[in-house]
Amino acid sequence: MGRQVAAVASSDPRFSIVGGVGLGTTAMLPGLLEHADVLVDFSAPDASIAFLQAARRAGVPAVIGTTGFTDRQKALLRGASRKIPVFFSPNMSPGMNLVFALARLAAGVLPRYDAAISESHHTRKKDAPSGTALRLAEAVREGRCGGPAVPTVSIRAGDIVGDHTLLLAGPDERIELTHRAGSRSVFARGALEAARWLRGRQPGLYGMRDLLGL
Repeated sequence: MGRQVAAVASSDPRFSIVGGVGLGTTAMLPGLLEHADVLVDFSAPDASIAFLQAARRAGVPAVIGTTGFTDRQKALLRGASRKIPVFFSPNMSPGMNLVFALARLAAGVLPRYDAAISESHHTRKKDAPSGTALRLAEAVREGRCGGPAVPTVSIRAGDIVGDHTLLLAGPDERIELTHRAGSRSVFARGALEAARWLRGRQPGLYGMRDLLGL
């Protein structure tokens, strides 16, 4: 994802890449942040929190697309958002975030329909269910003001970028909301639009719902 963000940004005159760091080059980050308007992070939970803390110390807004955070790490993320603007989304796709909104609406309108989620990703993805699937389940429960956990099936195969389906099944009918990502560039473009939107904001925790007006 870091390479995708850099590639998309390099082809867009609205952006300039100050630099990039990986899990083994974190010592470079404070110096790079001195010249940056926004940090964009797609890494791993421990590294992401370390990057976020560096951004907080530098007073630089942060866009976080990492998934798999523990409750403690989420608390640290919220803590950082009291000092700097933080944009956090487990999925940076505008289309997927529209599906979240539709899921919330449909689940509330059809509260007695059974809900289930299936998600598929490439074999290298470590967290299961995906952060997107967890957010989709959360959207269902938001629409129903609580209720039971939504059963989720995870598949890890080949080079699947990301497929997510919410099934709502009732008497004699069923509804399926499906999003399929064809390329990681859709997430990179979403993250970069989030970076532009976040620049100049007040400290706080933001997400794609804010960016898209949902």
